[in-house]
Amino acid sequence: MPVRLQDPAAFIRDHTAVERAGLVPEIALHLATDITPIWQASEAFLEAHGIEPPFWAFAWPGSQLIARYILDNPERVQGKRVLDVACGCGLAAIAAVMAGASAVEANDIDQMALEATALNATLNSVTVTLLAGDLVGSKPDCDLLVIGDVCYNEAMAARIMPWLLDCAQHCEVWLCDPGRHYAPKLDLDILAQQNVQTTQELESTDQRTTTLFSLRGISAQG
Repeated sequence: MPVRLQDPAAFIRDHTAVERAGLVPEIALHLATDITPIWQASEAFLEAHGIEPPFWAFAWPGSQLIARYILDNPERVQGKRVLDVACGCGLAAIAAVMAGASAVEANDIDQMALEATALNATLNSVTVTLLAGDLVGSKPDCDLLVIGDVCYNEAMAARIMPWLLDCAQHCEVWLCDPGRHYAPKLDLDILAQQNVQTTQELESTDQRTTTLFSLRGISAQG
């Protein structure tokens, strides 16, 4: 049976460097600077310790555009309770705090992502509440739910989109997608669209056209 890391925060600090995502230079993050060593660690050391691949070590296009939009439009989050689902490194959650949200929760099913989010929040002198577990099927208590880069395969998109559309009936929902094949084919309001620089080893391209959608008021039937 896998043995959990005794000091996950130390592991994150040792395998990352403090960097800034290209689209959001205002926020410092613990990020992988060379993908190969940490990914190999994931397949060997991390697997042996029951830890998921280190998606938390990268600033994905969706989270970058969400954070950029929040910082450029702080009135959209000021005084609101914001929930960042599948938070990864916590970039969007940190941006929401900096823009004046009244409370911010960061959720992920990966405990290492929450550890990374906590470290990154401290790095930027903000407070983010961590929320572990799978929220799909629940009714989140928030004013704004943000989520990015989750339609990466058919099974995930089929599972998460009905839930997001249900959530959009009682709170604002922003979905950010970098042109994934399984992104929803719905007539959604576009809040922002921009080419975002990516890590070629992850995306097989230098940049992706990334779109931030609003799902508010869209029903599960479209």
